[in-house]
Amino acid sequence: MTSENPSAWLRLQGIHKRFGPTHALRGVDLELVPGEVLALIGENGAGKSTLVKLLTGVYPVDEGQILLGGEPVRFGRAQDAQAAGIVAVHQETVMFEELSAAENIFIGRQPMRRLGPLSVIDWARMNTEAQAVLDQVGAGFAATTPVKQLSLAQRHLIEIARALSQQAKVVILDEPTAALSQAEIRDFYGLVRGLKAQGVAVLFITHKFDEIFAVADRYVVLRDGASVGHGRIADAKENELVRLMAGREISKIYPHIPRQAGEVVLEVQNLSHPTEFDSLNFSLRAGEILGFYGLVGAGRSEAMLALMGLNPQARGDIRVGGQALKVREPADAIAAGLAYVPEERQRQGGILDFSVRHNISLAGLAGPVTQAAPLSRGPWLSAAREAALTDSMIGRLRIKTASHDTPLSGLSGGNQQKVVIAKWLGLNPRIVILDEPTKGIDVGAKQAVYQLIADMVAQGLAVILVSSELPEVMHLAHRTVVMRRGRMVATFEQGEADAETIVAAASGLAHEAVEHASYTAAPKELAA
Repeated sequence: MTSENPSAWLRLQGIHKRFGPTHALRGVDLELVPGEVLALIGENGAGKSTLVKLLTGVYPVDEGQILLGGEPVRFGRAQDAQAAGIVAVHQETVMFEELSAAENIFIGRQPMRRLGPLSVIDWARMNTEAQAVLDQVGAGFAATTPVKQLSLAQRHLIEIARALSQQAKVVILDEPTAALSQAEIRDFYGLVRGLKAQGVAVLFITHKFDEIFAVADRYVVLRDGASVGHGRIADAKENELVRLMAGREISKIYPHIPRQAGEVVLEVQNLSHPTEFDSLNFSLRAGEILGFYGLVGAGRSEAMLALMGLNPQARGDIRVGGQALKVREPADAIAAGLAYVPEERQRQGGILDFSVRHNISLAGLAGPVTQAAPLSRGPWLSAAREAALTDSMIGRLRIKTASHDTPLSGLSGGNQQKVVIAKWLGLNPRIVILDEPTKGIDVGAKQAVYQLIADMVAQGLAVILVSSELPEVMHLAHRTVVMRRGRMVATFEQGEADAETIVAAASGLAHEAVEHASYTAAPKELAA
């Protein structure tokens, strides 16, 4: 970006950042203008996260300048960036779960009042002000609610409310809609427009092009740490932005995955939970992808947790390979050949401080629960076998890592997801449950995950794909179960229904649109 906008409040000029031999940012230029939304576009590993950390004071700048109001500044710590009016809303929510929403919004800057010689927290003022910003974002819950009682989507709204409460001049939105429903995303667009109307400069980071075209005014594309394109969104085309960010044409995002249709490996009857879902009936064959689609709160993830023994109040009949399975704990499901890749890869799927090697071998430490070779020699972990497994998975899944010992936190989001999947593939499972497998990763990394799914099916594995991205489900799943408010409301064969029909079933807005759909049936019928 070579032009200088005199109205820009924040400007980056020739920014460089290195981590040892890795040159993460290479002369990046960027301008943020009050009342405008700038979309920062790039694949995982392009340098977006590093740029955000420079802006928020987490990392110092090696070369180049950050200018605020035309004056050069240096942020020695995160508090310096916050004091300058720069606030970030991150994709991965990090909160104090035992504290209330209000306490999380005002953490570290609680309003105080005098009580004699002492200063104490003004709880009434804090709760009132927190409630005001929560109402502004349409949160629908009280400021005094403990965070541990809130869903992932509601926690994201707290993050947005925290930014609004600080009267920020720059708001960085890093994948803020990843856990929101379609209705919540539409409301979020209104919030972004409200920030613009207040004269806030917004840096918007997302992998969803519909969001970019819905809210952004300008864009900057990063590739391999360098700025490779910029302009106005009104003049941009999606295929050109994809070419800029990937450095190549991506003509086919979704691979064609033939249905192998082997034997029935999973039958579920009357799977129910007192509050989350009720009377779920479905089956799954080897070499088949069964999709689960629904809005946030439909009960999809909760049902998958029940299959893995992580939802103890659930009841129902589960058969794997024709044998009844009592799932009292995850070990029972794993021993039967089930594997579960959770939605929150950084909190539930992997251990960020552990190396790639230790994350990949993690699921196999209990022993050869399936057909996989043991990782131990007697009572001891075999370093040679662990290294061989790691080598095999890095090659098979094409994981980009400097070494076996690189911490998981040092990988891009797409490669982190590959490591989490590799952990389970090392056990040679029969059934793989993928819950939001492409959440928060770019189009190139998505392609890699889709190819992994295609390889699983070609090898005869059965796959359950839970996704909020409708095109993903429609293109990949051979059958799609639609859930609404904890119930199965329709089942569609691939190509049987268009997007409007599926969304209508999921939302309950137009029942007549699904009157010809195949409604919930017994497992035998679903397997036909």
